[in-house]
Parts: sequence; C-alpha cells; structure tokens
Amino acid sequence: MGTNAHEQETIQSPLVWHPQSAADAWQLKQNFGADAVYAAGGTLLRTQWESGLAKMPAHLIDVSRINGQEEPIREHESGMTIDAATSLAACRSDALIARKLPLLAEAVKQIAAPSVRQLATLGGNVSSLVGDSLPAMLVYDAQLHLFGGAGEHWEELSDWLAITEQALLSSQPASRLLIGITIPMPEGTADSHTVAPAQEELVSKTKRFGAYYKVGRREAFTPSVVTAAVVGSINSSGVLEHMKLAVGGGQTIPRRLKELEAAFAGSELHAATLQRIYDGVLDVYEPRGDLFASADYRKSTAANLIVTELWKSAAEAVTGGW
Repeated sequence: MGTNAHEQETIQSPLVWHPQSAADAWQLKQNFGADAVYAAGGTLLRTQWESGLAKMPAHLIDVSRINGQEEPIREHESGMTIDAATSLAACRSDALIARKLPLLAEAVKQIAAPSVRQLATLGGNVSSLVGDSLPAMLVYDAQLHLFGGAGEHWEELSDWLAITEQALLSSQPASRLLIGITIPMPEGTADSHTVAPAQEELVSKTKRFGAYYKVGRREAFTPSVVTAAVVGSINSSGVLEHMKLAVGGGQTIPRRLKELEAAFAGSELHAATLQRIYDGVLDVYEPRGDLFASADYRKSTAANLIVTELWKSAAEAVTGGW
C-alpha cells in the first residue's frame, strides 16, 4: 500500500533533540552516529536538504540551547571569545568585534541576506568547513573550543580544518562539538596608553594593514568564488615585517598560505617581490573549480586581491599615508 503526501512528510521529518549541555549533545551524537547532525540556526542545512546536496537525517541535535556564558561575545586578557551559537547578525552588530576584529566584521557582513544572518550562527559557518568567515579567522589565529570523548579542549582553527578534511576523505567524520571560538588580540589593537614611550617611535614608523575580500554573490548561500584575508605590517622603508594570508572560496576548504608568509617576511615590497608573491599564490593555492568558476580563475583572482592589498599598503607606508 502506498503512502500519501502527509505520511511521507511525517516520515521525512527528523526527530529534534534539545540537550542542555555539551556532554549531553555529544552523547546523543554517539548514540545516533551518522543518523544525527548538530544544528543551531540550521540555515545552511536546510539549503542543502532542499537542493538535494545532503540527505535529511533522522535526528537533529539542537545545540542552540546549550548553557553558555551570559555574554556570548566577551573580551578577556588574552583576546575575545564568541560562543558558537552566536548569530551572524549579532556578530555583525557587535561594537567590540567591529573595533577589535574588523576583518571578521567585514566577512560576516557579506554572508547571505539579513534575514538569514538572524538565524545562521558563527559556529555553523565554521563547521561547514567552507564558510566565508574562515579566512578572516585564520589570519587572526583563531582557536576552537571543542567537546569530545575526552571532555573539553582547544585546537587551532588551521589544524582543525586539516584534521577534519582528512577525516572526511577517510569517511570518518569527527563528532566533536564546537562550543566557541577564541581569537587572540591582534597586534595593534591595544589601547594607546599601553604602548611604552620607547616603543612609540617604532610603532609610528610601522604601517599595519588588514583586509578581507569576497568575490561572489552574497544574497543567498551561493558559493563564493574567492574569499581572501591578509594582515601584516610594513615599515617606512617598504620592508614587509610580517604577513598572514588565508584564501578560500566555493567548496575549497580555506587555509593559511604559511609557505609564502615565511618566504617573504623581511622582503622589500617592490615590483619584483610582488610578482613573486603573485606567482607563489598561483603555485600553492589549490582551489576546486565548479560551474561558477574554474580553478585557474580562482587562483588568479586570489593572487590579484592579495598583491593589490600589499602594493597599496606598501605605498601608504613609504609615503607616510597612515
């Protein structure tokens, strides 16, 4: 005997669990395994189900009600911590993030539409492995607060992305639950009175720079073509004291370009150096091509964005434009 449409809808609807602690949520995941997924805002999951990219699971583990801190976004001695269930809208409107983590604020602003950002969470964007916020958090050296079988622990975002990617390739996805994201206070964000007088002249001769770029649509969960973030400092002689680069886009898991960061630290940013950095991005960045853009196009776009930002920052540093 066949089933009517109402019965089919009932069968396909997942059973939703509402754990009150990270330990309870993790245990539910252990009990149900691949038949369950963690969810908070659920915006990206719904998009994947509707498009047929993912199968609707039998169980949804709602982690939005897990007891956390009274303040989901909080500053402390070593940096800032943002609870994973914090909405993208809350991140976008937070004055502390805008002042201390401008690249993250810019990234969040460019994710989806306002109505989606009200529900979508920062933790969900991270857990997708291809979220547009990831390059910004990578150059900020973000750390993830996770819960697993051994309890709570911290892991570098860059390490977690690499480990999780390998787990997926081996068909053994990790079940650790993301609780929060901590970002160390970036250089140059301290209040002016905390800078020692002897350091003031050195600081005044250093141009700190940072930028986040997204190429692609933002009104829906359409994969971006390229996302890139760059931070660093250049002295008044045009020497690159340090830089951090991260790129992503589409279904490519973002990563730091640490090979280039180390290779060009201490280099004078003239035309030849910029050309070598451009060529270096083409060499080490390995994006996936798709219907929206080829791998080669993503490579050249990312290289152009990074080199343009470095050239602009070097020009400002040498001319005293800061």
